Amino acid sequence: MSILDSLTGGQNTGGSPALEMIGGLINHAGGLQGLLNTLQQGGLKNAVESWVSTGANQAISSGQLQQAINGTPLGAHVNEIAQRLGVDPSQVLGQLAQHLPAAIDHMTPNGQVPAGEADLSALQSLAAKLGL
Repeated sequence: MSILDSLTGGQNTGGSPALEMIGGLINHAGGLQGLLNTLQQGGLKNAVESWVSTGANQAISSGQLQQAINGTPLGAHVNEIAQRLGVDPSQVLGQLAQHLPAAIDHMTPNGQVPAGEADLSALQSLAAKLGL
């Protein structure tokens, strides 16, 4: 069982654990725009811009993500997830770093950040597209 499966106890909850984690980040950031702002202010400006744009997505490492969210409510949220799962936060960060670029890319069609309610529907749409 992967770390992401652990989030749901290995049960099929009808959603992707990775997307649930990303949804949690969005929620703790006050929305998608809040998440993007936090990541940009944390040093990931170029990466975030590539995810929102219509071009190729720039990859990030778990270390870069940790540095960007350290000392923010997002960093605390990742630590809470890791504690709940009984794993090191670096494992959670690794999964988030792997999936965040594609999720944000999907949630920002045509290079536009949707407002409020579109956040959840965009995540659900991505899960359906990926067959999750």
